[in-house]
Amino acid sequence: MFQPTAYAKPLPVPDPESTPFWDGMREGHLMLQRSSAGEYLFPPVTFSPGSLERPEWMEASGKGTVFSWIVVRHPVPRDVYADEVPYVVALIALEEGCRMTGNLVDIAPEDVRAGMPVEIVYNRVTPEITLPAFRPAKG
Repeated sequence: MFQPTAYAKPLPVPDPESTPFWDGMREGHLMLQRSSAGEYLFPPVTFSPGSLERPEWMEASGKGTVFSWIVVRHPVPRDVYADEVPYVVALIALEEGCRMTGNLVDIAPEDVRAGMPVEIVYNRVTPEITLPAFRPAKG
């Protein structure tokens, strides 16, 4: 039976390549693909770069550092995100070697610094979808 959710923002639609990622998120695990050469990949792909091999799924640490970021002050669509500005969208260099984008939470925009250690946060927004975000690492 369909039950309405209070979450009214756009949601990702998992496809065959990304379903293991979203399944992992829902279970509280950051899942990344790893090529046969040992390179971690994000976003999910069907084949490893430069080959026809299918990468394997591996659990990642969920730790990294801020590589770059922007502060969103004028969101689009405004009616959906207006109550959240300003917010930070960051490019995170994960410990595994690939990069991933996500909101940076639990920190004022003016306090964000390149190289700052961060850790993943799992935001369950519907029973099916858990969105990744990052926060400053503790300790």
